[in-house]
Amino acid sequence: MPRNDLRGILFDLDGTLVDSLPDIIDTFLQAFPERGLTAPTYAQVRAHIGHPLDVMYRQFAAEEHVPALCAVYREHYPRNFLNRSRPYPGVQEALGTLRERGYLLSVATTKRSDMARRFVDAVGLGGLLHHVQGTDDFPHKPAPDVIRRALSALGTQGLWMVGDTTLDLRAGRAAGLRTYAVTWGTHPVEELRGEAPDELQPDLRRLVELLPPLA
Repeated sequence: MPRNDLRGILFDLDGTLVDSLPDIIDTFLQAFPERGLTAPTYAQVRAHIGHPLDVMYRQFAAEEHVPALCAVYREHYPRNFLNRSRPYPGVQEALGTLRERGYLLSVATTKRSDMARRFVDAVGLGGLLHHVQGTDDFPHKPAPDVIRRALSALGTQGLWMVGDTTLDLRAGRAAGLRTYAVTWGTHPVEELRGEAPDELQPDLRRLVELLPPLA
């Protein structure tokens, strides 16, 4: 395959490009008292970040409460997602450099697509990405569906999946991509190392080093 047909770089969003976990977890916890339920701890919720919202709530509440908890979260999260969420240091520069070098960049997130697009634009990354792909009524990571749909939208083959969770790494591997784990997000270093990513790094600088300008 010609080199220029291999241009796709996929990124998870929360915990990978954006330091957004406090706003996500605070909003997640807020739903419990509103429904008269006892909330889990911050640490308990953090361990489940990366899964779909309903799957997360099922870890802490009976099934009959899950739809209402999800509804409360979706009502409040757009009001809270800029409280503390910011791109990690160097992310904007890394995306800008890779885009200038000819790579096609997309988010591949468990967030719904509409929410992911709003969030990406709100934190100032929208203009650096070619596509934002959320998970809408199809299997979520570690299934590779969100990656494949993102690559289809980009019209290219994929090179790397970049993420902060074991789910991201498994999805990238299932899609046939090399995997790049960042350690500044959700899952501990030892869990990420256990997935044997091609790169395990504290930031995105090594990714930029590995991707020279395309001819």
